[in-house]
Amino acid sequence: MINHVWGLLHHPDREWREINKEHESVSHMYAHHVLILAAIPVVSSFIGTTQVGWTLDGEEAVQLSTMTALGLGVLFYAVILAAVAAVGSVIHVLSRNYSHRPSRAECIVFAGYIATPMFLSGLFALYPIIWLCTLALVIGVAYTGYLLYKGTPSFLGISNKEGFILSSGTLGIGVLILELMLAIVVLLWSMGSEHSVVWTFF
Repeated sequence: MINHVWGLLHHPDREWREINKEHESVSHMYAHHVLILAAIPVVSSFIGTTQVGWTLDGEEAVQLSTMTALGLGVLFYAVILAAVAAVGSVIHVLSRNYSHRPSRAECIVFAGYIATPMFLSGLFALYPIIWLCTLALVIGVAYTGYLLYKGTPSFLGISNKEGFILSSGTLGIGVLILELMLAIVVLLWSMGSEHSVVWTFF
């Protein structure tokens, strides 16, 4: 739940043990954690792009209209939610050779908590300076990797060495998913900033 955020940042070992005891469902985890935290980068980006404006090449900042930013925000939110499920599925596939292989649902729950630092790093999109947002993203990815390495052994009931191997594979694929997600968002933003996308709401 949302109260796990502080624990994952401050004492991840203890917090992973608490999370593992809960045997949380995917729907509950999404409702009480992912849906809330995933809104941070979306809302921050909405405010940043409409009130401050993004600049990708050092030129004058370009602000998006409210309706364009709203449409992009909805897509951005959907991409984030899908990415959590995708990373969880990757963990499930990579853990197929372990005797204590968790279910796909358990892996998605695990992925949802792992993504916590990346969600929080989205706050920096409130003031969308490219280098600052990039730095925040790098820090978020680094701490996400740390949570992955710390949580995998206890989550799968495997040794630290086995956990390191599986975590490395998961992190590598996760970064590829992140890059794909960022490429989609940048493409959509570019289309929106050029007013070449028309959002229709019924």
